[in-house]
Amino acid sequence: MTQSERFSAATLTQFSESVLQAAGLPQAPAAAVARTLVDGDLLGHDTHGLALLAPYIREIEKGGMATTGEPTPISDRGAAVLWDGGRLPGPWLVLQGVEMLIPRAREFGNATLSIRRSHHIGCLAAYLLRATEAGFMMLLSCSNPAAQSVAPFGGTKAVFTPNPIAAGIPTSGTPFLIDISASITTNGMTNRLHKAGQQFDEAWLLDGHGNPSRDPAVLAADPPGTILPLGGLTGGHKGFGLGLLIEALTSGLGGHGRADAAQGWGASVFISLYDPSAFGGQAAFLRQMDWIADACRSNPPRPDVGQVRMPGDRGIARRAEQLRDGLALHPTIPPMLADLAQKYGVALPPTLE
Repeated sequence: MTQSERFSAATLTQFSESVLQAAGLPQAPAAAVARTLVDGDLLGHDTHGLALLAPYIREIEKGGMATTGEPTPISDRGAAVLWDGGRLPGPWLVLQGVEMLIPRAREFGNATLSIRRSHHIGCLAAYLLRATEAGFMMLLSCSNPAAQSVAPFGGTKAVFTPNPIAAGIPTSGTPFLIDISASITTNGMTNRLHKAGQQFDEAWLLDGHGNPSRDPAVLAADPPGTILPLGGLTGGHKGFGLGLLIEALTSGLGGHGRADAAQGWGASVFISLYDPSAFGGQAAFLRQMDWIADACRSNPPRPDVGQVRMPGDRGIARRAEQLRDGLALHPTIPPMLADLAQKYGVALPPTLE
């Protein structure tokens, strides 16, 4: 299989749901996970889309991801809610959480859910359109208390994960979909390059002695290296600060994190929805965001840039194109899908002509 081959997003979703069910996940969480992973690929986040399907299934097989149960409410004050996720599938928990928050945000103006002990939640951008299409601004963030790959600025020993944060911001046209990390790159991209024997174009890592490196293999060395905070060697204090903020929003508000015994691959999650009509008004909000969008997209570009894009422009265009013409998967993904199809006796989706 090659990168030029395309697959129907619908059949990939059905295939993923069937494989997850065959591995032991009930239909509802299997559907949520499958939809979220495919949405990640549709938006172009191919290290956090179907690339996660086999790792998720391994977690199911070894008991790292729970397959039964519901999130446990720990606290509920209407606009502020805490769940214990019980290590249930992260996409299922997040999608349930967003649906729970929408009517509360309409009632209170904003509503926030913290989820502790969730399993991994996949691509953050995959959740944003549900909120923006309903007229809400959404903030979503997560951290993994059981893993460390990012050192504090100036340090050499990992304390944090890349700590992503995402925001969905509605406009009169294409919404802004911001999905960034507090680190300069992600664990997923580092692992992909390491397996391929490739290096980063720039020194985005430190080896275990604190020397700049382009080689992702330093993370597996002894002593292990680290991923630099966003901003790198000179501006990494900004990424360090952002990472600390995300730790407070996720593990801090959730009351469970790095101060507790590690329980395996997972996430502390922060979700907040804001209804612009409860503040300056929906029309006023859109007027301000539309002005910003126009000012940025019409901004005179650098010589090597065709046009300034807003966050999400390329992802949304790619999503529409791939829904129409088929999803082009990263070359490493189709062989993994073929292995899962054979293992679980599920028919592999055909390529599109």
